[in-house]
Amino acid sequence: MTAQLTFQNVTLGYDRHPAVHHLTGRVDAGTLLAVVGPNGAGKSTLFRGIVGILKPLAGSIDRNGVDVHDIAYLPQSAEIDRTFPISVFDFVGTGLWRATGAFGSLGRPAKQRISGALAAVGLSGFENRNIGTLSGGQMQRMLFARVLLQDARVIVLDEPFNAVDARTTADLVALVQHWHEEGRTVIAALHDMELVHASFPETLLLARTAVAWGPTAEVLTPDNQTEARRMCEAFDDGAPACTAAPQAA
Repeated sequence: MTAQLTFQNVTLGYDRHPAVHHLTGRVDAGTLLAVVGPNGAGKSTLFRGIVGILKPLAGSIDRNGVDVHDIAYLPQSAEIDRTFPISVFDFVGTGLWRATGAFGSLGRPAKQRISGALAAVGLSGFENRNIGTLSGGQMQRMLFARVLLQDARVIVLDEPFNAVDARTTADLVALVQHWHEEGRTVIAALHDMELVHASFPETLLLARTAVAWGPTAEVLTPDNQTEARRMCEAFDDGAPACTAAPQAA
């Protein structure tokens, strides 16, 4: 298998303080990978490093020739400014910016693609709605529609099923499975362990660094999950980038 992403002793953080520490491993092309861990484990920080928002404090992330602009990123919905006056149609259309430019006009083919993406996630008829009027599930569907338009080889999803209803989750998981079948690399931060076991063959258990990484059934053991919680509690948020908190004896 060809490596899509390679992490070589990478440390990511803010103001020289690490949030992800000394991570080494690889994600093969076409992998469907869940990233799990306690709150504060560094999942969002890792994703910001993958998509190029954060530069490593140390080490490196090799994207195997994939430009960061060819990585589709679905952030947590809390990061979306719902007060911004933009319609659902126009918001989803930002998924075409790489092709059209931020100020490019949308021709008929582009508009048809946007309508098709909205239909694919069950939002036909919502085109003229302001994004601030959407429910949590509708917001996630809209974010998935934008990812669809990006047509990226690598897709990074930060808590894509958080606080949405069961039907929305099922519909969006089916879309993730479709991307996987197409051979795309999909990485998702998740909290629902049942969903991870059911739909994600590989898992990275993160607690500021890798606790375990591999087949989901081998990673999500009670001992590993207990160790992840302990490691997060022991980590020193004020540590410099080159050190980690001492582990308990």
